[in-house]
Amino acid sequence: MNMPPMQQGPGLAQVMPQQPGTPQGQQGNVMPGQMPQQPQEKLDNISKVKSLISQLRDSLSVTLKTAAHTLHQNSLVDNGSLKGVDQLPRFDKSMEEFYSICDQIELHLKTSIECLNQNASSQRYLSLAVAPTRTEAMPNPQEMGSLTYPQYLATVRAQVSYAKEVHDMLLSAAQNITTSE
Repeated sequence: MNMPPMQQGPGLAQVMPQQPGTPQGQQGNVMPGQMPQQPQEKLDNISKVKSLISQLRDSLSVTLKTAAHTLHQNSLVDNGSLKGVDQLPRFDKSMEEFYSICDQIELHLKTSIECLNQNASSQRYLSLAVAPTRTEAMPNPQEMGSLTYPQYLATVRAQVSYAKEVHDMLLSAAQNITTSE
């Protein structure tokens, strides 16, 4: 069974595509434990999920073929038609690869949902648009309809500070209530 090498990511095993023309396990002059330096374009999470779907389909196909072959070999051994089991492909490895791709897809989808939630919250609590490319101060952001990125950061810091003050005030009030009882 010819499977691509696996790279361990944060909590996930990621399937690394094999470079064409290089034998399995060899990647040019790269030392073991190092990843080859390849320029990769930055993809959003939904594009990453779309690119993982074909890998998932292939992995599922390999997993089902491995399971069918193993089941057939075991039934031949159980019937007495076959004395020994030939070298079988590893079903657990193909299942591990399949679940790894599923985990990657789940991670990207959860990240996309979180980004959408943050965007909705941002639009709800800060009705002005943010111009991330502008760093110079604008005269009146409410008239312009947008904030510069430094103004946005100052607004967020003020909101976080206010939320912390409210939290501390509520915590102090709760402690005062419990001590007075």
